[in-house]
Amino acid sequence: MSNEIKIVAVSIVNFLKQQLDGDSLSPDSRESVEVGVQCIETAFELTTEDAARGLDLLQLVRQRLGPPANKAEAERLKNEGNELMKAERYNEALEKYTRAIEIDPRNAVYYCNRAAAHFRLCDPEAAVSDCTTALALQPDYSKAYGRLGLALTALERHCEARAAYARAAQLDPENESYRENLQLADQTLAQRPNDLSGLLRNPALINMATEMLTNPNMQNLISGLMTTTGGAQGVGEVPPGGINALLEVGQSLAQQMQAANPDLVEQLRRQLRPPGSGENQPPSQ
Repeated sequence: MSNEIKIVAVSIVNFLKQQLDGDSLSPDSRESVEVGVQCIETAFELTTEDAARGLDLLQLVRQRLGPPANKAEAERLKNEGNELMKAERYNEALEKYTRAIEIDPRNAVYYCNRAAAHFRLCDPEAAVSDCTTALALQPDYSKAYGRLGLALTALERHCEARAAYARAAQLDPENESYRENLQLADQTLAQRPNDLSGLLRNPALINMATEMLTNPNMQNLISGLMTTTGGAQGVGEVPPGGINALLEVGQSLAQQMQAANPDLVEQLRRQLRPPGSGENQPPSQ
């Protein structure tokens, strides 16, 4: 008999004996449980030494049933936080959202809502952090992108803000505020010098690059490139056969970027155009 089966049997026997020690069983039920304990002990050849190997079944059940109750409590705290936001009691709302996150740290909505509270409390850095966490948990969360754009704008990180608005508008094209903020970001960028470094720190670009680099097809391309360019060449040298592999990887990356987020790609193009080219103007309204 396997060790696992004995542990299960002992665990059941221990649980039944705990019930016999209590007063929750009727006389008839108590007799039935006693017979059940004897049958299990005989069938599985259990000894007194085996009793210490059992698991606490009641504790396991409580742990299994705990998350739904905890999640309900987290949702209640979130709803209270929403009401406090409406009443402009932002510090209290922040506390409610934080408590909800402590209970259920995998819920993107709680981070996004807390970002709104941080923003109202004039802490855009914290808002950016919470929006970034929300997007890590739920990459297609349009509201998190919209709030990220607001926080980045407050920090004057306009290139990143513009990309966040563009992604929000792409995910929720019916949202007028996203489109308006996107146009405002375009107007702001048209009056500022290029800031490519800020754009390259954008979470949308980072997420897109991460998704592409973890794609099996892209990994096969890169693996092929490494094989082609390996060998006796010096550092930084690419053998003739490796040029085509480099071009293939570059073209594939460009195609996937264009398909995944055309707005972000267009922004990259605008940032790389020389000033005064007449192509950095915002789109017509």
